[in-house]
Amino acid sequence: MKKPVDNLTGKLISFGLSEKEASVYIALLTIDRGTVAQTSRKANVNRATTYVILDSLINKGLASMSGKKPKQEYYAESPDKLATYLEKQAEESTRAAEKAKEFASELKLIQKSATRPQIKFYEGIEGLRYVFEDSLKAESDNIIAFSSIEDQHSVIKGYFPEYYRRRAKRKLFMRAIFPQTSMGIERAKKDPEEYRESVFVPADQFGFHPAINVYDNKVMIASWREKLGIIIESAEIADAMKKIFELAWAEAKRLDKQSGLGVKNEAGV
Repeated sequence: MKKPVDNLTGKLISFGLSEKEASVYIALLTIDRGTVAQTSRKANVNRATTYVILDSLINKGLASMSGKKPKQEYYAESPDKLATYLEKQAEESTRAAEKAKEFASELKLIQKSATRPQIKFYEGIEGLRYVFEDSLKAESDNIIAFSSIEDQHSVIKGYFPEYYRRRAKRKLFMRAIFPQTSMGIERAKKDPEEYRESVFVPADQFGFHPAINVYDNKVMIASWREKLGIIIESAEIADAMKKIFELAWAEAKRLDKQSGLGVKNEAGV
């Protein structure tokens, strides 16, 4: 069974103190006040190290010193000061994080890999949700997509109606190519309110499962069966995918008109 002091030491370590800082601080609390030698013996820390630790605790506001050499004595400040120390650390961390954000833009200027494609993988349902959330941050006002309504609605249940609403609210217009299915046709009826234009291709010839969205300089791929989301950030690859989409869009529109695959929504699109 752990001693009560061991439990206290562990908690102090969890608050950011080192093991020796925690030991010396607890020693000071238990002896009220003491010399370096007394504190060293109580904390079971060698004398030279105890000097360094005491200075550190004083800097943190957790200990103080009284008297002059050679009769200096040290004592612990109120345990309430621990919260004060942590609040100060949090404020300093917040300021440091803000400065780091500003500094990051300078570092990016010298990053050698900046011109290479950045490829990131996101696994599981949360990963798939993440890549779609990223598309809502598009700086351009349009997204182009190859998508299977059945697959995406069945894998992330209940997510997409709200996603469509938020995309429409952000005025991110989507042009989408869907395999012709009953669910896809029903969804296309909502094109005006969901800020989208849909065209269909024959499911028996051109059926597909993954979703591919292209926006800004990104290509997002959602593999529903493998539960894997991928974001490729590359201006060159995104441009190529946009041109491939335009070729596919023109042919899909031709097939749509030729065979009547599409469904007219309330706006007549």
